[in-house]
Amino acid sequence: MEAIYPKIISFLEKELCQDTSGHSLDHALRVYQNARMILNVEGGNERIILISALVHDVIDPKLFKQVKKQEEKLLLFLKESGCSQEELDSIQYIIKNISFKGGNSTKLTSLEAQIVQDADRLDAIGAIGIGRTFMYGGAKGIKMYDEQLSIMDFENEEAYRNHKGTVINHFYEKLFKLKDLMNTPAARKFADKRHQFMEKFIEQFLDEWNGES
Repeated sequence: MEAIYPKIISFLEKELCQDTSGHSLDHALRVYQNARMILNVEGGNERIILISALVHDVIDPKLFKQVKKQEEKLLLFLKESGCSQEELDSIQYIIKNISFKGGNSTKLTSLEAQIVQDADRLDAIGAIGIGRTFMYGGAKGIKMYDEQLSIMDFENEEAYRNHKGTVINHFYEKLFKLKDLMNTPAARKFADKRHQFMEKFIEQFLDEWNGES
């Protein structure tokens, strides 16, 4: 393993150590592994992809109130760890543009960004995605389910960020959409099994909720 990766992991241990919403270091490491799986099929700049996969949540507004401060801290750390300005520009572009944003994200212009986005989205679906979704709901005080709350479509990122909804509605508002939003053929293949697992889970959940199973 290149020397920079253990340094990044130590950095993330400090930055993400307080997280209880499903965005801690273990998530970053899974996105890293997903990204490696995809790039082994699709190609791309390995160093840019893997560094971005690890640090993608360090400037996430869901996790940090002072996003600009986090961005400055991250870029300084990466520069001191040996990243060139060209690499910093690529990493910065990726981590600023891969989030879902309520389905209002812009089309990504690099293969590296597409792979990191796919890797992050893979960890949002399947068995681990289910667990993370309930973790996030619990951390943010979101209801598990409420039949009276409608499933939403979001006009913009602000509406998505401000919406609370329910954990179960989130599957329909985001997670069930991700399989068809994957950028790369490799990620679409990996996503299919995870998507099917989520569908079975929600079917069973609703049966139990309604006293039918």
